[in-house]
Amino acid sequence: MTADLFIGIDVGTSGVRAVAMDAAERLVGQGACAMDATGPDPRHPQTWLRAVELALAELLGTISRHAVRALAVDGTSGTTLPVDAAGIPLDAPLMYNDAVPDPTIVERIAPIVPAGSAANGPTSGLAKALHHQSVRGLERVLHQADWIMGQFTGHFDTTDENNALKTGYDPVAARWPDWMAATGLDMALLPRVVAAGAPVGRISRQAADRFGLPVDTLVVAGTTDGCASFLATGASALGDGVTALGSTLTLKLLSDRPIFAPRYGVYSHRILGMWLAGGASNSGGKVLGQFFDIDRIRTLSAEIDPEADTELGYYPLLKPGERFPIADPVYPPRLTPRPESDATFLQGMLEGIAAIEALGYRRLAELGAPQLKSMRSVGGGAANAAWTRIRQRRLGVPFLDARSQEAAAGTARLALAGARAAGLLA
Repeated sequence: MTADLFIGIDVGTSGVRAVAMDAAERLVGQGACAMDATGPDPRHPQTWLRAVELALAELLGTISRHAVRALAVDGTSGTTLPVDAAGIPLDAPLMYNDAVPDPTIVERIAPIVPAGSAANGPTSGLAKALHHQSVRGLERVLHQADWIMGQFTGHFDTTDENNALKTGYDPVAARWPDWMAATGLDMALLPRVVAAGAPVGRISRQAADRFGLPVDTLVVAGTTDGCASFLATGASALGDGVTALGSTLTLKLLSDRPIFAPRYGVYSHRILGMWLAGGASNSGGKVLGQFFDIDRIRTLSAEIDPEADTELGYYPLLKPGERFPIADPVYPPRLTPRPESDATFLQGMLEGIAAIEALGYRRLAELGAPQLKSMRSVGGGAANAAWTRIRQRRLGVPFLDARSQEAAAGTARLALAGARAAGLLA
């Protein structure tokens, strides 16, 4: 008897990845497709969709497609597009890091949007929805993951709580808040909101034929790429933390209560019955890359003694300004004095970023989140043994292996959760 399988699809900035997971959360297959392999414009929705088709086809070629019971999709947080009643895009999407072209939209809504809402700013989903509102024939403003999910259900009217957050959704009250109408937004343009991991419906007959999936495949509400990456690690208990050591330093912590502190860039997503609180520093790998390439970092790291502190007291930033765990738009970088030894200089920067990380988790606790109890690390820096030991000494909690660094694996966990909620598993 073939084991039941659950698919997660991650629509990222550079490509799409799809994985299959069994009921024991073991990954049993994967597929991938780069955006530039499917079209000249990675921002075009048809480019996304073709990449999904190819990544899914590759995955299904490695597993028993008839064993697939459910699937879910994650997308880049804050990416929006206007569609008609049939889900056909009517204008170019605004990507996660795009500011609305008309700055007066932000000026107009700034006095209305509550300070604690993630809908503040020129890249918010709310500002983008107001921009899309002028498009002729508009039926709905969707997020990227919503639109891809609609390709499977045939309905383009549903989003999840995590993707809806930056558009103004209130996850505590579990609804679109009343103040949103005062911005001038036609609330009828917004999709209905369900919890991440909630069953949405069965795959449409047309989609089952198109993608080669069983006609009874359950489509489950997905999430944002950031939340999916957290879930992929296997973190599941209160106090579990995940640090992403990429170009920037990003912290996420499972909490029993929502934490909102916009002055520190801290927001919370509801995920599988808990809350995911976090923040992102302006420090991180980009600062290291300003001085050394990857090969040089590897070489120098081998010369570091992580048990002996340099006491250089660095605060590594590319330029003035920090958002978390210190909120100061002119906070100065601190990267002097520079020692003669490049290895010592690198160690000082690694120690500085580790100190920011430790302060970040303390800040979350000060704001009401649980104390950090365990750590899983993702991103390129997670493979640096010297940096890991420096961080272990700073954080003082067990470091656990991340089950996966694939965001698609986190989304597959949601598909599995949705199947359980629908009673499809014993």
